[in-house]
Amino acid sequence: MKDDFFSALADLEKEKGIPAQVFLDALQNALVSACKKQGAAGNVEMKLQQDKGTIEFYTVREVVEEVEDRDTQISLEDAKEIKKSYKLGDQVRQKFIPKDFSRIAAQTAKQVIMQKLHETERDAAMSEFSDKEGELLVGTVRKLDFKNVYVELGNGQIEGLMLPSDQTPGEKYNVNDKIKVYVKRIKSGYKGAQVLVSRSAPGLVAKLFEEEVPEIKQGTITIKAVSREAGARTKIAIHSEDPRVDAIGACVGNKGARVNAVVEQLGGEKIDIIPWSEDPLEFIAKALSPAKVLSVTQLDGEKMAMAVVPDDKLSLAIGKDGQNARLAVRLTGWKIDVKSRTAAEQLGVLSHAEEQAESDIND
Repeated sequence: MKDDFFSALADLEKEKGIPAQVFLDALQNALVSACKKQGAAGNVEMKLQQDKGTIEFYTVREVVEEVEDRDTQISLEDAKEIKKSYKLGDQVRQKFIPKDFSRIAAQTAKQVIMQKLHETERDAAMSEFSDKEGELLVGTVRKLDFKNVYVELGNGQIEGLMLPSDQTPGEKYNVNDKIKVYVKRIKSGYKGAQVLVSRSAPGLVAKLFEEEVPEIKQGTITIKAVSREAGARTKIAIHSEDPRVDAIGACVGNKGARVNAVVEQLGGEKIDIIPWSEDPLEFIAKALSPAKVLSVTQLDGEKMAMAVVPDDKLSLAIGKDGQNARLAVRLTGWKIDVKSRTAAEQLGVLSHAEEQAESDIND
């Protein structure tokens, strides 16, 4: 092999940070495989000496008493003709020159180097994005393939895949659009690193609020839970770690500036900002916002409750097609049975105290 080949490997080591030995090991395996494909019989070994700039090929056969496979075995008698010291069980190595070796070597070296460069770039990109799960990134739409959307992230070495289930209903994506996406998962595939991204994940809303509300990024306000039906409505539960900080006010912003900025980025999606409570029943009452709740009673069974609302607020509490109640269930983690005041009275579950609560709400 020529000196310039090894010089090129040294340059790659400096430029890409890939040890030359990595290329040489891969090249050795590839050349052995190429020789076998060209018809070299039996076991083939290669000896590459970088300091001398040489490469040698050997067939390897085992010394046996009775030969069953001439490609991999040699009789003791024949072995002794090559070297008298051979004995049973020894490995006989004989040098040979592969047919059309120059062409094979050139092709194989090019393939191995390109493959290793690709793998290294992929690994570097994966390393760069390894801590990006759960983060918000800006990407460029590069391809629309059937119902999938492919988004270019970072310096272009990483491809983000947005599946139909991760797209927001009603949103249109066009090639070269700049969009914000939530990183769901990172995986390494045959074609390189791939990032699964989403525009419909609840985490997208949480990260958008984190961008708009400094108190969230600072940790003064905590996002406790998010439930979402992308393109329609989101409920986000927040809590202030500092009693002096109004969590709702901070997230709404002056004249609604902060929440409106998030709504705009979500294409007009409605957002209910819910104050979180340690008391699960109180949390359930707030989660059914914008409906007023008269009472919440825990039912028999794990995490099951009945919420009672004024008769004229029942449809508001349940929401169109049950959406408001469904989101409240996801937000709280409780099964919620929403009843009107009249229905609750018929069941005998509305107490005097709860009637008084209704009176207070009406006042």
